[in-house]
Amino acid sequence: MRRRRSARGLGSDTREAAVHGVASGGTVPLGPATCGGQAVPPGWPDFSSGGEALLAPFLTCTSPAEYVALQQRVDMPRLVEALDEWSAVRLGALGPVREDAAALLQRKRAAFLVSATERYGLFHAEVFALFVLHSAHDDEVDAVLRLLAGDKLLGQTLALMPAVREELRARGLSLSRYPERAERGGDVLRGLGRAARDALATSPLVDGGRYLEMTGRWAQLPPPYQHAAREVERALALRHFSAGSVALGTFDSLTFGVPLGFYYLVIGTGQGAYSFGQGHYEQAARELAPALLLGTLYAGGKGVRALSQARGAGLPARGGLPTVEQRLRSLQAVAQELEAKLPGEGLRELARWIRERREVGHFVAVGGVDAALALHQARGNVARAQAMMSRARPGATGAPAESGAHQGAGKVASVVDDGARARLEAGAAERAGGMASLVDEGAGLTREVVEARLALMEWEAPGPRLPRDVAVLEKQRPSLDAPPPGAEGNPRWGEYVAYYEERLRELEQGKATKAPMRWDAYEQMRGWFARGLTFERLMVELLEADALLPRAQRHFLGAFVKPRISRSVGVWKPESGLRYADVLVIEEGGPAGVPPRVETFSFKSRDLSGLKYEALKAQMIEDAGEALQKYGGTLDIRRDSVHSMLSGSREVPIQRVRLVYEGGKLKPSMADDLRKAMDETKRKVPAVEVLFQ
Repeated sequence: MRRRRSARGLGSDTREAAVHGVASGGTVPLGPATCGGQAVPPGWPDFSSGGEALLAPFLTCTSPAEYVALQQRVDMPRLVEALDEWSAVRLGALGPVREDAAALLQRKRAAFLVSATERYGLFHAEVFALFVLHSAHDDEVDAVLRLLAGDKLLGQTLALMPAVREELRARGLSLSRYPERAERGGDVLRGLGRAARDALATSPLVDGGRYLEMTGRWAQLPPPYQHAAREVERALALRHFSAGSVALGTFDSLTFGVPLGFYYLVIGTGQGAYSFGQGHYEQAARELAPALLLGTLYAGGKGVRALSQARGAGLPARGGLPTVEQRLRSLQAVAQELEAKLPGEGLRELARWIRERREVGHFVAVGGVDAALALHQARGNVARAQAMMSRARPGATGAPAESGAHQGAGKVASVVDDGARARLEAGAAERAGGMASLVDEGAGLTREVVEARLALMEWEAPGPRLPRDVAVLEKQRPSLDAPPPGAEGNPRWGEYVAYYEERLRELEQGKATKAPMRWDAYEQMRGWFARGLTFERLMVELLEADALLPRAQRHFLGAFVKPRISRSVGVWKPESGLRYADVLVIEEGGPAGVPPRVETFSFKSRDLSGLKYEALKAQMIEDAGEALQKYGGTLDIRRDSVHSMLSGSREVPIQRVRLVYEGGKLKPSMADDLRKAMDETKRKVPAVEVLFQ
């Protein structure tokens, strides 16, 4: 992922480590630890200090990104272990907990649900249970339900709470999916122990202590839950409580029903005591739909920064109407921006993916808007999105390095000569095998990057596909041991079977809209993909060598004084989304205050040799139009390392777009047809220069 100057208090090194999993199991001691502009107390975390002191720095965080970043600096498993059950529940409500502490958090959540049911009774415990469910991702809830069922406690807790059962059913987590284990001898003793505790609770001192504990925890809940708790208490006092009706009725109109949201919307004192007018909370619920709120808080850096600045500007810690309205306006502005960048149902899909999986929430919290855009391109697949983002910055995970006029790849001819052509053919043949044959760590083509690029090519491929009917796909499922005629011994058959299975799962889960390609179409697409990678490598070598020549002798880069060549640069446009230019060339060290010259290159290996004029013209015009749409006009450059050359703005106009086709035996055989097709392409798409090499 690109290095970013975070507006959320998260350094770029921490962001990259967190996104790519480098720091998921340890700490990142970079500078003084802060959250919400406040430094953590000296000596924090002191694991013997108690839950509130351990939790307090996290409660000052003003965004999910800050919250995730702070976790990288501490021993999270030890910290979660040191928290009491209720403090662990509150920690989990702030956002995704680091992977190495996630299982421990689910155990603490399950234990809290059991103890709350025992100590406060079913009606009061139901409010706390809803808070746990609403502040947890679906995969986390699944883990909690399995823990309760495995300990034969599900039927004594959540199964007796109507509003909870309804919430779980709506999220596709019906309790019927979680059968409890068989009875064991120890269950009798456990039941006797619970009965003894229930009898002890009749003591006014004990009962009073539990009531004070419960009401103290009410005060630490977001406003809708406080309201629900008071309604439950009032109904019990009046003895007309219908099981589940009060809690369910209260939450039907107020809860956002998504992980997080509450703590970053309200105004906190930094100690966990939040005050937010009920009317203002309802206003937020009306004006920010769940998807907008969730996407804004996780990915909307500018909106979160506005909230942080508002609090740092001396606004009241407990918040008045001006503060609330200012925060709502900030959130709305970013929500509109995100809706524009995530077309169609993109923002709702993002919210659904975040709610479903902790891993997605963590990824987007760290990566912000860029991660959200990459995730949308990868259809919710975090591993694929990580690989896509690794191409937007140099260095980490093997992303391609950058080069300038002072760098190069040795003495290579400025045009494709016979030796280069032979290397191209040999390289294409060498990479005709399985996925491992495409990996080239030195060139930045890690396995993750290759898989991400292949996935993008497959998604846009026009080849024939199988029916989208899941039942039909199940029946036609390919077998690793039974390849079709002609595929025996083909190293890509196993790759195809894995691809087929993954796409089938995505269709079953509603995460994909396209069926898998047929084997023959996939095999053809895959072969061209391998050849395209080889051609791209060759062209980058030629550009680097061209940059070393005197300007008058350059074949490609004569318009530049000191060209800087960057590979696989992330660029964004509203109409095409997040894409990666094969090569971006920027004038390095130009006059201050003047936008530098920027050009883009797009490389294509496509067999045009057998096309007649009309088909050739149509294909070239289509390719040129696609290159212009993705890499022309004004681009938002997503790689921070080149921003210093862009005169203070990362949005830059592109002076020239070049579409470079692989020549040789792929070049059209009829010279007149090619000349006329190139002339017509230039007339139709004048902003793109078409070349054959």
